[in-house]
Amino acid sequence: MATSNAPYHHGDLPSALVRAAVELLEESGAGELSLRAAARRAGVSTAAPYRHFADRDALLSAVAAVGYRELTAQLVAAAAAPANAADLAEIAVAYVRFALTRPGLFRVMFSEPCDPSSPERVAATTAIHEYVKSIVRQIFPTASEEDLATALWALVHGLAFLYLHGKFEADSVESRVRSAVFAALDATVTSSEPSGA
Repeated sequence: MATSNAPYHHGDLPSALVRAAVELLEESGAGELSLRAAARRAGVSTAAPYRHFADRDALLSAVAAVGYRELTAQLVAAAAAPANAADLAEIAVAYVRFALTRPGLFRVMFSEPCDPSSPERVAATTAIHEYVKSIVRQIFPTASEEDLATALWALVHGLAFLYLHGKFEADSVESRVRSAVFAALDATVTSSEPSGA
């Protein structure tokens, strides 16, 4: 480990610290994460992170931004061009799977205080929000884009946390998430369509 007198040799120290923080999260959760712990994991002095991150919240914001980008990539991979409710269900399953395979990262994204002024975090959260709205726009062009996007996100997000907290068995993700999505769509979209549509 580098001492306070030794220079660090990372070409990109902020990225190295974020990678170290993600590793620590996945091993022991956010409670054990600090700038000092990330510095030790990255092999630099405990003072080095402060050149790039003002405090723990700033580091968590950078970590959350990584999580949002990874989550968006996995959702897009689940259904590159969503066109119907079945595609939406695939995206929902991918969301819950991400929560189960990256629990430390997922919890930081949604349960930890972050720096609301972090441009990286704001850009990442805006991108995923716009992605969800674009799905609604594509699949349900007559629905209220903002309202339905929020309702669907809340449904899937709630399911993700129920799985994370052990309320449902992990092997039921595929069937339970799909049926919950279809039931919600039936209740919120189908019933609100004008007759004869």
